[in-house]
Amino acid sequence: MIDIRGLSYIVAESTDLPKWKNYAENVLGMMTSAAPDGGLYVKMDERCFRIAVQPGTRDAYVATGWEVQGEAEFNDAVATLRKSEIEIQVGDAAQCKQRCVQQLIGFNDPSGNRHEIVWGFKSDFARFASPVGVSRFITGNIGMGHAVLPAVKFEETLRFFRDVLGFGLSDMFNFQPGGDGPSLPIYFLHCNNDRHHSLALAAFPVESGCVHVMVEVESMPEVGRAMDRMKAHDVLQTSTLGQHTNDRMISFYMKSPSGFDIEFGYGGAVVDWKEHIAHEFTHVSLWGHDFSVGNTK
Repeated sequence: MIDIRGLSYIVAESTDLPKWKNYAENVLGMMTSAAPDGGLYVKMDERCFRIAVQPGTRDAYVATGWEVQGEAEFNDAVATLRKSEIEIQVGDAAQCKQRCVQQLIGFNDPSGNRHEIVWGFKSDFARFASPVGVSRFITGNIGMGHAVLPAVKFEETLRFFRDVLGFGLSDMFNFQPGGDGPSLPIYFLHCNNDRHHSLALAAFPVESGCVHVMVEVESMPEVGRAMDRMKAHDVLQTSTLGQHTNDRMISFYMKSPSGFDIEFGYGGAVVDWKEHIAHEFTHVSLWGHDFSVGNTK
């Protein structure tokens, strides 16, 4: 199995890069710079970027970047994917330069989601200085946050992440749209760090290609200030403030310019996987998180 260390970055596509730049700087509180492809780098720590926004003809999620520790682990990942008969694309020098890494491979999971595995990030380690005063985002060795992706071929995709990419099960939720329909599973998965989950798979299609991406700050006031900025810039709120049952994150949700949601939160659980017991939870939140709010604006 592959030893994934964390969510390194995400890639989005946008028809309106100035809108993304404004959203990233003035709502999320992140830094931006020009990317080699004419797109946008969004910076949330000392790395060159954690979100890459490429110009395009649609507003959508494009790819998820996963990080391994070094060259040996990268070569193991290549061998493991090939042994599992997964078609891979080896990144050329231009693609590696664009992602600011030493090496890169790309592939699709069984549900068609695009992924990249990389090693050896390049950075000048310039200090993160939020344009709106966000103190810092929680990243480092536990990755930039988490992504929730659609998995219409749910069982096959789940097996792929567990048996090939080496993810472990954190916990499970069975979502019932309308409260009385057939249940749709959402499984939460962790990789080789102590973040509660770096990935979740949801057994339903999503037009934007992603349910949401979570970013985490170091204090509750930072969450409140982000909510104020969201309202000031007329960004669509898709969930009220609340606290999740599984990872204990206190957060709210809002729409990104690429159509998927951003969960902006504080206080996510740090897990000792030797002690953790996987389970099914029946309520998404301990309190709050009214997801109907996004349908009323």
